Amino acid sequence: MEKWYVTMKKADFDGWARKFNISPVVARILRNRDLTVEEEVGKFLRGTLEDCYSPWLLKDMDRAVEQVLAAIESDIRIRVIGDYDVDGICASYILTKGLQILGAKADTAIPHRIHDGYGLNDHLIEMARQDGIGMIVTCDNGIAAAPQIALANSYGIKVIVTDHHEVPFVMAAGTADGISGGEQGNTGSDGRRDGKSGDVEERAADGTGCDGGSCRRELLPPALAVIDPKQERCRYPFPNICGGAVAYKVVQALAERTGSAQLKDALEELLEFAALATVCDVMELKDENRILVKEGLNRLRHTRNQGIRALMDVNGIEPEKLNAYHLGFVIGPCLNATGRLDTAKRALELLQSQNRVEAMTAARELKELNDSRKNLTLQGVEQAERYLARQGAELDKVLVIYLPEVHESLAGIIAGRIRESHHHPVFILTKGEEGVKGSGRSIEGYHMYEAMTQVKRYFTKFGGHAMAAGLSMREEDVEAFRRDLNRNCALEPEDFIPKVHIDVPMPIDYGDMGLAEELELLEPIGVGNPRPLFAQKDLLFLSGHKMGANQTCARYQVRTETGTRRQIVFFGDLKKFGAFLEEKFGPGSEEALYAGRGDFRVSVAYQLGKNTFRGNTEVQYVMQHYT
Repeated sequence: MEKWYVTMKKADFDGWARKFNISPVVARILRNRDLTVEEEVGKFLRGTLEDCYSPWLLKDMDRAVEQVLAAIESDIRIRVIGDYDVDGICASYILTKGLQILGAKADTAIPHRIHDGYGLNDHLIEMARQDGIGMIVTCDNGIAAAPQIALANSYGIKVIVTDHHEVPFVMAAGTADGISGGEQGNTGSDGRRDGKSGDVEERAADGTGCDGGSCRRELLPPALAVIDPKQERCRYPFPNICGGAVAYKVVQALAERTGSAQLKDALEELLEFAALATVCDVMELKDENRILVKEGLNRLRHTRNQGIRALMDVNGIEPEKLNAYHLGFVIGPCLNATGRLDTAKRALELLQSQNRVEAMTAARELKELNDSRKNLTLQGVEQAERYLARQGAELDKVLVIYLPEVHESLAGIIAGRIRESHHHPVFILTKGEEGVKGSGRSIEGYHMYEAMTQVKRYFTKFGGHAMAAGLSMREEDVEAFRRDLNRNCALEPEDFIPKVHIDVPMPIDYGDMGLAEELELLEPIGVGNPRPLFAQKDLLFLSGHKMGANQTCARYQVRTETGTRRQIVFFGDLKKFGAFLEEKFGPGSEEALYAGRGDFRVSVAYQLGKNTFRGNTEVQYVMQHYT
């Protein structure tokens, strides 16, 4: 069962239609994407790289550029330390290449998911010391690594943080100097601590001291420069960019400061990886992100990067048809698979390939790894479903599923799949090298991180945000964790009913080729800018035909209110749709439909697009929901 809602945001749709030469239908969709004024609409439809924000608006950018250039001038060895997901891999590629073009003695280290865990750790710092590294530049991590950065400082290694994650904070009573709790240490002229082990810079979240009462205090690491748009004191206009985009901004600033023509030219290619990282890190495709992805896709279709071209080849992607879906669901997972099942260094090496033979060999290996990951994920989902059936845990508000034999790197993917099918908050726990590790995925109305803070006594480590989280804990605490999470959960039965948001109630007859082509103005489609959803009541289903090698999709002939016959396709669960027909219209209804004897009125939510087959292009209606 689902709840359907029609989005009813108001605006001068006819005025927008006239000014931007679009239909009122598209104008309404743009308003549903939270655009409120004409300037935002114009930027959405026609924005270019010139509409992106200056890198110098990021806090500490001046300091970071100054320190990096000084290190290059002094022949100090620089190590870029990234992360094992696509965002971290792309950010590492961007920064390393940018630094090397400027003549830096720069290399890259990416932590191993199993042995190192996320981000900076003592082992990576010790390795940097042994290798004679004089400067570390983090990307897609570092904002929460105060102890590790303090350790690097104690070895004389300079650290610059570039990250995009939330800044750690504490709630503390205000004091006269704006700092409370712990050993304060000596404060230098720039307001930073002296870098003793574990020291961090504490600042009130509003950038001021707290005059009595309590306030939220940011805990900034003791680095030379901290570039993270989530800092309260950072005035970057659009803070929701990914680690790859932050890295791109750093290289852009270096290009502007040095005037390097070679680096400026390289920005064209590096933009491709900022776009890939933005999509794969599930950033909302709004404002600057939309421009970065749109412009990046234009360049990726003609990429000179041997690794990306090879990944497109082995996955059968026609470059001119490349879109955000391919980045997020084909190319990205291939790069991610190495970090999940092996080491992300292999993905970075693919991107750095210098010839086609080398790139194709690596791309095939990555695709094989991803295929293996897919199979392991399917097995994990099946195990999770059996666990729910066996334990009766589906009666819980928050599903806690312990699968000790499942590879810990797959927990988040499996949690997402179970969340989608059951529409409950889900934690998938696995047995790691040291205790239990797990990932959670949430639903609207349940702030996962806040819920976890209520039971934090069970965790040895945890973090996250409203919709997703990660944790480590002792095996003996799993059952108590499940019990207390559910005891505290305030969700009501209606919260577990999926919500379907309709952009425009519109008869299928209105969806002609002209509108289908106009909807392409909304590309790239993704999080924050979903494919528009339309709805029509009481569409008459006449017949159906299952398609595909495994008959997992179907095409139905329907009749509209005007008597027009059209085709609508469905790529969802055919068994579930058949059960719906049987329940609503009686036994034998499913068989009757596929035998061409249908007479069933079904309300549908559908998407409108174009489909090209054997050179012929036609309007395509795709059923997404039904009732």
